[in-house]
Amino acid sequence: MARPLELQPSEVAAELAAAGGPFLLDVREPWEFEICAIPGAVNLPMGTLPGRLGELPEDRDIVVVCHHGARSMQVTAFLRGRGFERVSNLGGGVDAWARQIDPGMATY
Repeated sequence: MARPLELQPSEVAAELAAAGGPFLLDVREPWEFEICAIPGAVNLPMGTLPGRLGELPEDRDIVVVCHHGARSMQVTAFLRGRGFERVSNLGGGVDAWARQIDPGMATY
């Protein structure tokens, strides 16, 4: 079953709190990931992703994360075009996550 194309931070937080939550795919550059990251996120930069699809779980929901949501939306569309139906974008990215869910998280 296909997931919504985009989820809000509160929806992702609720999914992460549940058992068997989604795989968090952070497609930002490593230097961005070092500044701040959602706990449990896996960093696979956008430019490396086409050669690393085998590292993504096919049996779990995936939430794609970037800074503000633009790159992650492109990756969400890319993955859906390659048969990953259980992929959603984190609307507003890690910036929205920090502002709405984790105010103590660093921002940039």
